[in-house]
Amino acid sequence: MLLQDRYSRFLVLNVAIVALAACTASDDHAGITEDADATMDTLVSAAWLRENLDDPDLVVIDATVLIEPDESGNLRSVNGRQGYQAGHIPGSGFADLLGDLSDAKSPLGFAMPAPEQFAAAMEALGVGDRSRVVLYDTNGLSWAARVWWMLRWIGFDRAALLDGGLDAWKAEGGSLSTESAARPTGKLTVRLRPELIADQSEVRAAVEDESTNLIDALPAPHYRGEWAMYARPGHISGASNVPVLSLFDDTGRFLAPDELSALFDGDRDARTITYCGGGIAASADAFVMTRLGYTDVAVYAASLQEWAADADNPMDVVLDFDETEE
Repeated sequence: MLLQDRYSRFLVLNVAIVALAACTASDDHAGITEDADATMDTLVSAAWLRENLDDPDLVVIDATVLIEPDESGNLRSVNGRQGYQAGHIPGSGFADLLGDLSDAKSPLGFAMPAPEQFAAAMEALGVGDRSRVVLYDTNGLSWAARVWWMLRWIGFDRAALLDGGLDAWKAEGGSLSTESAARPTGKLTVRLRPELIADQSEVRAAVEDESTNLIDALPAPHYRGEWAMYARPGHISGASNVPVLSLFDDTGRFLAPDELSALFDGDRDARTITYCGGGIAASADAFVMTRLGYTDVAVYAASLQEWAADADNPMDVVLDFDETEE
């Protein structure tokens, strides 16, 4: 494949990962487990949000990040604040995954911040222990899923994703606002669940441990090693591939629960670690698995940014594959 062709596929697939990560309403997915808070599922519809938007305990957050080419033609991540300022769900705040929701001192993109830093950023958006949080983004839900996972990481479970993101809100006649949210600062109690974030040492151990499942959330061609976005091509040795796009039908909605279940093999009580490039698509896979009832899921937040850069970390490529399976 020519270099230009690889670049074109790289651009299209990266944009597609963001653009199609949308979900369907929880009412259509009987059999998927609900959040412990019975008043709100972990996936809510635009209709539900419209009915509950005036609830003083409800905090709505836009977590958009955009993938754009720079002047040299290289792709870069840009926070979605400009789009948020141009029009957002009324009362919603903006969570900056490139700013105070990441560790600025890390050389890795989207590096996990200290729990206290993340909690403080959420508090500044009005999130407290008794809040209910709805997260969305403008290009799907992978970015929102990352914030959802981080909230679970600090022990907060009263959060949901907005089915279909901002597009669904507008399609159902939801209005937009250009006014910044003005919510009182919340108070969050951090009850850290360190097991929800895997580090490099745990993933190294998992490569040799058949009882731990590794799941790559990147596109199949990248998993196979046909092209590479990181230092080396291929996937972490022993990992299976559940691309984030495979979670959705051609309308951008989640597949039915039985179809989603068929994508994820293994014991639902076994340790499972999802990864991608920077822990974004991996969070969407983890979100689905959690809704399906998997009880021990972690996201390798540093993912291939870190893993592929270390030549001692084993990676595999797929030399022979059946193109008819795609």
